[in-house]
Amino acid sequence: MYQNKKIVVVMPAYNAEKTLIKTYEEVMQQGVVDLVIFVDDASADNTAKIASGLAQSKLFVHEKNLGYGGNQKTCYRLALEEGADIIIMVHPDYQYTPKLIPPWLP
Repeated sequence: MYQNKKIVVVMPAYNAEKTLIKTYEEVMQQGVVDLVIFVDDASADNTAKIASGLAQSKLFVHEKNLGYGGNQKTCYRLALEEGADIIIMVHPDYQYTPKLIPPWLP
């Protein structure tokens, strides 16, 4: 919880096995995230297997690739179902550093 708000990070993942753990660990190091939701978009690698073993996280796997837009929709729907007050999307390919999370919180 951050200022009595549930913070959920969503990660739309596709073939992200090489960077998933690094990104996840840095997200959790920020000390404000309650839950990470991974949505694997039918990856051909070990993305789902890796994500399934991470603490404070949930994994959802698309049986068929829905593309980036479809993955985003699933991410936001699942975060709202979890009662998120604040939803932050972080790409698991480490496109942006998760160190930017705390400065952007209200």
